[in-house]
Amino acid sequence: MTACVSSQDVKIFRALILGELERGQSQYQALCFITRLNHNEIIPSESMARLRQKNPQAIRTAEEKRSTEMLSMNVAVNLTRTWQLSAHIHNMCSVAREAVYTREADVRHWLDRGAEGSMFEPQAVEVPGLQSCGTVKDLWQPCSCSYNLRLEWYPCLLKYCRNRDVSGRGSPYKCGIKSCSKGYQFTYYVPHKQLCLWEEET
Repeated sequence: MTACVSSQDVKIFRALILGELERGQSQYQALCFITRLNHNEIIPSESMARLRQKNPQAIRTAEEKRSTEMLSMNVAVNLTRTWQLSAHIHNMCSVAREAVYTREADVRHWLDRGAEGSMFEPQAVEVPGLQSCGTVKDLWQPCSCSYNLRLEWYPCLLKYCRNRDVSGRGSPYKCGIKSCSKGYQFTYYVPHKQLCLWEEET
């Protein structure tokens, strides 16, 4: 799994899933999920550069474990037009080809900022009668697939310390980085269950 943040308020998640060759799958399957990056969701890269932590080789654990966010990825993205949002999308998601998804709410935000509507195509994630892939028996039946991932460590907040002067008053200053972990559950449409075999294991 790879995560990337773009300067255009775009957050990109790429997952490479090993295929089950004995069940007719290719060596791996690639998925890309694109969402809007909200302000204050991650600290600025300039702050990270100034607040380099000691022992960069150390394996760190997150100080705060955040809850899993459920995301209905009900829009497919045309990869050839994604340069309007971020050059990183094509670089990271070219292996995913037809499996690049986003949300309707994020599409509205990007359209308001001038993106072309031809980049997006609605998907039937929540139509009545569409079953989850875990309950479907026929491998070639369309279904609603879910994929879970967790970012085990990312810089989520700045830490502030206080300097005390002779009068006892304190003035805050940036003195470190707080780390978090966060889970994501992406739900999206697949034309057949063969593209979502991991749901059989959940």
